[in-house]
Amino acid sequence: MTIFRNSGTKRTLPEPKVETGMGTSNDHKTSDRLVTLEGILDRLVFTGDSGDFVVAKLAVRGRRETVTIVGKLPQPHPGENLVLKGNWEVDKKFGEQFRFQEAHSTAPSTVQGIEKYLSSSLIKGIGPEMASRITAMFGARTLDVIEEDPQALLKVPGIGRVRAEKISEAFREQKNIREVMLFLQTHGVSPTYAFKIFKKYGQASVDVVSRNPYCLAADIPGIGFRSADRIAGSLGVDMRSPLRARAGILHVLDEIQSEGHVYFPLVKVLDRSRNLLGIDVRILENAVADLAASGHLTLESRDRVYPALMARRENSVAERIGNLVTSPRLLPPIKVDAAISWVEGRTGIELSQAQKQAVADALEHKVLIITGGPGTGKTTLLKSLICILEAKKIRVALAAPTGRAAKRLAEATGREAKTLHRLLEYSPGEGGFQRNAARPLEVDVIVVDEASMVDVSLMHYLLCAVPVQATLLLVGDADQLPSVGPGNVLGDLIASGKIHTVRLETVFRQARSSLIVTNAHLVNEGHMPVNLEPGEGLSDFYLIEREDPDEALRLLKEMVGRRIPDRFGLSPTDDVQVLSPMHKGTLGTENLNRELREMLNPSGVPIRGDRFRVGDRVMQTRNNYDKEVFNGDVGRIVSYDSEWSEAIVEFDGRPVTYHVSEMDEVSLAYAVSVHKSQGSEYPAVIIPVTTQHYVLLRRNLLYTAMTRGKRLVIVIGSPRAIKMAVENRIVEPRYTGLAEKV
Repeated sequence: MTIFRNSGTKRTLPEPKVETGMGTSNDHKTSDRLVTLEGILDRLVFTGDSGDFVVAKLAVRGRRETVTIVGKLPQPHPGENLVLKGNWEVDKKFGEQFRFQEAHSTAPSTVQGIEKYLSSSLIKGIGPEMASRITAMFGARTLDVIEEDPQALLKVPGIGRVRAEKISEAFREQKNIREVMLFLQTHGVSPTYAFKIFKKYGQASVDVVSRNPYCLAADIPGIGFRSADRIAGSLGVDMRSPLRARAGILHVLDEIQSEGHVYFPLVKVLDRSRNLLGIDVRILENAVADLAASGHLTLESRDRVYPALMARRENSVAERIGNLVTSPRLLPPIKVDAAISWVEGRTGIELSQAQKQAVADALEHKVLIITGGPGTGKTTLLKSLICILEAKKIRVALAAPTGRAAKRLAEATGREAKTLHRLLEYSPGEGGFQRNAARPLEVDVIVVDEASMVDVSLMHYLLCAVPVQATLLLVGDADQLPSVGPGNVLGDLIASGKIHTVRLETVFRQARSSLIVTNAHLVNEGHMPVNLEPGEGLSDFYLIEREDPDEALRLLKEMVGRRIPDRFGLSPTDDVQVLSPMHKGTLGTENLNRELREMLNPSGVPIRGDRFRVGDRVMQTRNNYDKEVFNGDVGRIVSYDSEWSEAIVEFDGRPVTYHVSEMDEVSLAYAVSVHKSQGSEYPAVIIPVTTQHYVLLRRNLLYTAMTRGKRLVIVIGSPRAIKMAVENRIVEPRYTGLAEKV
């Protein structure tokens, strides 16, 4: 038996029904104590983003209709027996439901329950039809047969030797996962992540966690230090122990990386750690010294605390950039003026003086940065430069940090462009990037677009693979948000003053006809965006004032569902992207995704409850090198195989398979954060901006969001909030040492 306890506020309504055993007793008595409800899990109605919150239907003996139950139940499977403790309540929208605080789960014992249990995506290879065949043959003994005598499954039509072994192995794994859940729950932690813990540590899960519970924070995505610390406390780890102090400091360093910092001042590390752990600073100072001695962190200049890996990578970037700048290159001589005249005649495009100078600089400098906003001619410059280089038989490689950015680069230049991971030939099976210092890229010039997205780690790997005689050209918009990962590489290289930088500032005439371009530059210069005058026809930019968040939400949904498709002929599911500054609130990404999904995909086939549906637009939320999908990639769920518990997500035409246990790697993407949109471009963008978002209202955030739209940008919100964003040019400082090291 497995026991789950839910935390949170209990709501007990007057006159609850008390149901004990499998029957009903006591009609509507007022009670503050938990009451018991027992039955068979009939079906899942909804599962939350965390994976353990469920709304489900429970079949209770003696009741003609199923009961709605609400609470936390990790790894739920229809058909299992549940004994729930909680209280009845009446929801204004959904009516009577049982909100449980504890759940006791046991395997089903009836043939009907076993069939439902097996067909609920519990085990790869068993869908409804196969579950029916197996239970028809073995009846109530089915689960014992699967676990103890898998060869007997060969009697079932459609099951071969390999499939029988896989079914039995998966069933035993599920049983072990439940044991891990019980162990974790015994020590006061939600077993939401039990599957991942078991996948990581296998049969040794309980032993590993018992010896060092803090390893969970380092090894299991989604389990934070605080959860591991609660387990440690339950296991009797002294709150003043060096083990806890070291784990807490490493957690703080993980936090600072997630905030974009490469290092943190020692005094701030100690202060955060003391607030987190509540222990004496002397213990923390000793822990810092221990971690430095063991190589887990690096102390530079006495007061800069780096995660050791970040220190090595930042130093590597600085050293390799320096070597690249000072090393000679092996390119044929090119007469710049003649080359520019030739390419202008070939393309029929007259380059501006700034673009001509940039071409000359690219042919002179080993490392060059080209930065500029929308409409300043970066793409035309690149095409002309590439044309000149190719005419001289110079090998050129084009790359960008994300798949979408690489695709845009390829479309703009008419040449092949790869993601940096593909360019560097990442292979998880072979141990990482196959292009490196020992096997550098076989190219003469490397062009990296959307360089503002490249963090310290990715730049390190890139520079390891760049031959010292090659030329590196970094192209990006320095006024956009910095990379999601640690560092501010493009900004630091510019700030160092050691890398030649070309700034394209003049907006070309054809670009000035776009109000998107005009307003992006207005915002970047600290001015409010403007609309076309009434009667001037269709625009590519609209600023619509709405103070009330609920009214803004109503209008946003109308824009996505009707107005944009009707007026501009764009698909609401494929062409329109909502970008929000925040995750929480009426106009945060979480609520927007719920609202837009119900409008755009109300009848998609549910996957494990209703967290996802076939047809949903989703975004990968962390790098998965095995699947070759990366943080920020957007795709669509095109199918779901309930028999094998696998969903197919299509990314730019490439199908990728996810088992249901891996679906926490993706999130709904009808609305995404502005940070997550970096490097992408969408036909239409809608940006809600209200005072609910005041914490994150900054000029570079609004500017970045506006420059994501290709054909249409709509800003809906409060003029006061938009003014706050435009006037707030303060950029949160990132602690990086790259600029001075270069």
